[in-house]
Amino acid sequence: MTAARRAPSAVHPDAEATAQPLSFRPTMYSVTKEIPFCYGHRLLNHRGKCRHLHGHSARAVIRLESAVLDDLGMVVDFADIGDYVKTWLSAEIDHNMLLCREDPVLPLLREAEERVYVMDDNPTAENIARLIFQHVERGGFPIVEVAVYETESAFASFRKE
Repeated sequence: MTAARRAPSAVHPDAEATAQPLSFRPTMYSVTKEIPFCYGHRLLNHRGKCRHLHGHSARAVIRLESAVLDDLGMVVDFADIGDYVKTWLSAEIDHNMLLCREDPVLPLLREAEERVYVMDDNPTAENIARLIFQHVERGGFPIVEVAVYETESAFASFRKE
């Protein structure tokens, strides 16, 4: 684990110079990283248009929190979280067809050697947000929430309680 990714152990050394009364001190620092990606999917048993194969130019919004900052004064370096998520998204999700393992079109796409990411559940924005959250959590980042914007006005999120 790099110095920027290791768990913070103390408040930034300059904190004393800018000390404020306890009532004004933050209880949590947060950083947010947005990462665009594209995917195709369809939702089994959906009554509307989403039952058909279609795609989205999506955006993952990843929020990390910590009560303390690392030696550089960061929750996490934006480059570290960005590289970690982009590498995985590029390999697994981006420009890929996300399908439920029960989807009857799955064998046809595999036979045609199309990229397919198979999920246990319907590939809804909620389930994709959970998938990204779990990947970030496995990386040891202080993740609290992932939102997936399917469109500019519609998103779903998964968060730690």
